[in-house]
Amino acid sequence: MIRRMVLWLALLYVLPVALAAGLWLVQERPMSWRTANWSSAGILQPTHAEAPAEVRVYTARTGRYKGIVSVHSWLVIKRPGAVRYDRYEVVGWGTPVRHNSYAPDARWYSNEPELLGMVRGARAQALIPRIDQAIATYPHDRRGTYRVWPGPNSNSFTAYVLNAVPELGLRLPPTAIGKDFPVDGALIARTGDGSGLRLSLNGIVSLTLGLRDGVELSLFGLVAGIDLLRPAIKLPGLGRLGISPRAA
Repeated sequence: MIRRMVLWLALLYVLPVALAAGLWLVQERPMSWRTANWSSAGILQPTHAEAPAEVRVYTARTGRYKGIVSVHSWLVIKRPGAVRYDRYEVVGWGTPVRHNSYAPDARWYSNEPELLGMVRGARAQALIPRIDQAIATYPHDRRGTYRVWPGPNSNSFTAYVLNAVPELGLRLPPTAIGKDFPVDGALIARTGDGSGLRLSLNGIVSLTLGLRDGVELSLFGLVAGIDLLRPAIKLPGLGRLGISPRAA
């Protein structure tokens, strides 16, 4: 019995992380924020006042060796009548929640951003006030409250907003370490869309069961699981392998 458990743990957690580490280390990457590229990746076109409202969620691999297993996530909002995008995220220095500290589509530690999903038009316009409310009420927006692991970190913040506004239809990938940290301190909570439950021991060990989330077991922030609604397997370091969950 114990041998089988050790074998499954190795297959689901150790092997994927080892493969991710190999893929990460064969590429040249900056090891300091001073030498990293934080400029716009040029993937988001300029907007204008007549353009429809939009809500986007981006992720990009984090810096240094954390990038082997984790991404950084942030929100981008184009408001009705606005001539620019607003970017919201949490960082590990100063006041955690930041507004427009970087270009909306900026690289993170030289890593290209990836669009997790977006909502636009009247639907986005209706949801933006609730997103603003969630950002304003994030409970860990004080100096010294940020923790890289197990949280609250950048992914804890984005997950909090997505759970507060489930109509966005977006879920962070398994590589978003910190997404399962209970920002309200609850041991058991319903998932954002109300279709499931999450049991979390301070984000160190978590079990999520839900229609949209599938089955996820998080050990020390590393997530393995399966999605039945949009068939895919989820592996630490490697992420989601299967049908994309992107909302539009």
